[in-house]
Amino acid sequence: MRKTLTEIYEARVAEGSLRADPAQHQVLPVLEGLRAWLEQNATRKVGLFAGLFARPPMPPPGLYLWGGVGRGKSMLMDLFTEATAIAAKRRVHFHAFMQEIHRGMHEARKQGVEDALAPVAERITRDIRLLAFDEMQITDITDAMIVGRLFEKLFAAGVVVVTTSNRPPEDLYLNGLNRALFLPFIALLRERLQVVELESPTDYRRHRLQGAQVYFHPAGTARGRIAAIWDDLTGGAPGEPLLLPVNGREVELPRFASGVGRASFWDLCARPLGPGDYLAIAQACRVLILEDIPQLSAANYNEAKRFVTLIDALYEAKVRLICSAADAPERLYLEGTGSFEFERTVSRLREMQDANWGADRAAG
Repeated sequence: MRKTLTEIYEARVAEGSLRADPAQHQVLPVLEGLRAWLEQNATRKVGLFAGLFARPPMPPPGLYLWGGVGRGKSMLMDLFTEATAIAAKRRVHFHAFMQEIHRGMHEARKQGVEDALAPVAERITRDIRLLAFDEMQITDITDAMIVGRLFEKLFAAGVVVVTTSNRPPEDLYLNGLNRALFLPFIALLRERLQVVELESPTDYRRHRLQGAQVYFHPAGTARGRIAAIWDDLTGGAPGEPLLLPVNGREVELPRFASGVGRASFWDLCARPLGPGDYLAIAQACRVLILEDIPQLSAANYNEAKRFVTLIDALYEAKVRLICSAADAPERLYLEGTGSFEFERTVSRLREMQDANWGADRAAG
């Protein structure tokens, strides 16, 4: 017998895998309505001549679910996506989706297509009825300039859009270059999506880390424990690479899921990255797992400098840091050029281990 989302949610509460939350509970009927419509209208004619004979049925408004970090937005979206019994669905991180759009447009331009967005959007809407975006945020002007046209095409094709965000639509691309050109997109979101704030007072992601060890040494003894933390925070997701646009190029975070990034020291500090790159990582992640921090000295001075810059970016952005290292913070960098300056990093690493670190981070 088909269970409603509320029944699935309550069963998970009963078994202990979820904690009951009234704010989350109130969102479930909204998602259940979308689920019912999708399952009743799961098929439509596709192909070259489909548009001549039948327009796709117009769906009800989708959902724009926003609220503070760790309130359970991604969990609700995943529960909805998994339980919706249709094949034509896709759940994707918004950053990754926009990267895919840009790559498709680049290929279309190489083939001389005048409107490079058209074939990309057609390819997506041909096979998809439900698009679930995690963590919509727009900081890049190239995204801001095309997202309105892209969503118009999604809505016109009858695609149901469900998205999560840490901020309301009005705060997207806030203070961005040429933002006036972006405002019609905000109006479109308001028109075509039901905007719901998840007002839960509890940060569940932080609750799971409350009092937990977040700095492990020596690194080699911590692999199993860090893997367990990753599984707990992401629900066992394998994670996918996240490419972040920075000044016309891309910075790769090797693994990313549900707002949690995972990388080794060498992934982020052995490459020629700078403050802008680390700022982009800090903006994308609510939690960063950084593994295998080595002993630092004059022999790896450049890598040590980048590590200092990375920690500064994470500290300022109030990102929760979980890491494994060769030794305790005070013993990571004992001598050589830069060891004195590293004392500030030691202090920050210690502060970031506190159970309440980052509790005052803003919802954005």
